[in-house]
Amino acid sequence: MAPTEEPRDWTDEHVARWQPVLPDLDPVVEGAVTRMKKLSVHLRRVREQSLADFDLERHEFDTLHKLAGRGGSAAPSELARDLDLAPASVTGRLDALEKRGLVHRTPSTTDRRRVVVELTPAGHETWLGAMDVLGHEEYRILGTLSAEERTQLNDLLRRIMLVAEENTGVEPWHG
Repeated sequence: MAPTEEPRDWTDEHVARWQPVLPDLDPVVEGAVTRMKKLSVHLRRVREQSLADFDLERHEFDTLHKLAGRGGSAAPSELARDLDLAPASVTGRLDALEKRGLVHRTPSTTDRRRVVVELTPAGHETWLGAMDVLGHEEYRILGTLSAEERTQLNDLLRRIMLVAEENTGVEPWHG
């Protein structure tokens, strides 16, 4: 009985094509990096389709996401800091989201000069719906691994990211 061959993906063909051209190419490193890139592109496409399905622009989703991450309520200055934007830019975003009924602004109960931005039920539902689509795809993809393998993958990727974040002069990404 012949041993069964492992299924091959696009990256296997990519590596096979480049190995004769680049004899020093490490097929394991090239395979891992190429798969990470392709997976990132795949998840980005799913996210973009999810945003389109929920009639959200990327910047609208980002604003709802940061607001949800603060428990659904924040000062505009906090959102500006979280989004790394000028306060005027956040005001424009909030105007558009409020017009769509996704957020509402109310005067602060502790300081009349301040405003509090809150997710409306529609805003929370829209944000959560867009998140769920991506979350389901992430679970679908990683569901091919056992819980132990997912933990191991997560730990290995953390080790890689720690090296990537060292001495690059680039701030770590905070989603």
